Amino acid sequence: MDQLSAISEELAEIDGRIADNFRALSNGFQKLDKIKDSSRQSRQLEELTDKMRDSKRLIKEFDKEVKALESNFDRETTKMLNDKKQSMIKELNSYVALKKQYASNLQNKKIELFEGANEGFAEENVLLASSMTNQQLMDNGNRMMDETDQAIERGKKVVQETLNVGTETAAALKAQTEQMSRIVNELDSIHFSIKRASQLVKEIGRQVATDKCIMGLLFLIVAGVVAIIIVKLVHPNNKDIRDIPGLAPPAMNRRLLWSQSRS
Repeated sequence: MDQLSAISEELAEIDGRIADNFRALSNGFQKLDKIKDSSRQSRQLEELTDKMRDSKRLIKEFDKEVKALESNFDRETTKMLNDKKQSMIKELNSYVALKKQYASNLQNKKIELFEGANEGFAEENVLLASSMTNQQLMDNGNRMMDETDQAIERGKKVVQETLNVGTETAAALKAQTEQMSRIVNELDSIHFSIKRASQLVKEIGRQVATDKCIMGLLFLIVAGVVAIIIVKLVHPNNKDIRDIPGLAPPAMNRRLLWSQSRS
């Protein structure tokens, strides 16, 4: 730490934070052996995974800072910083291997820090890290960190796609609800129109029945009048049949009255 402070305060700060994470990881994995409840073990493993993720990010920052200041260092300082970075990667890889071992034992696949098509190959490289060269360790660690970033990005995309699908589904349900409301309103209007039409049909039926009665009465009256006229014409001397007011007497009576007036 003091040696790094003399080189760069920022490098020393990053190194201190990484060291704190590694101590927390070491203590956390020791606690895992004492925890019997599988759910608590799973939560503890999630916390340790977050620590490893943060450590990976800090190692990347450390590497970027070293590359930015590399032109100001001599060969010995550059070699020391590279060895420091490789040591960090190697230690992080060992914790990654422990994490995978515990996750396999718990059959908990919810949190996978390192995943992808080359996961088995990467894990094999982690377990054999002690036999790798420094450059291989650096390449392996960078590859694993890149795979982790890709996995996180894929997770973000899945979440975003899920949100988009949920939004589209909510909009479709709203549109269908509005359409159903319009259909219900139209059905109410149709029902009201049918009810009104039924009332009109009943009123028209009553009016037609009334008109038929009136026509029947008029027909009877006209038929009676015609019958009286015919009887009067056939039997003009029948005194039982009264003259119809306004109807002239038969022609014979008129001639008789005319002859009497001359005499």
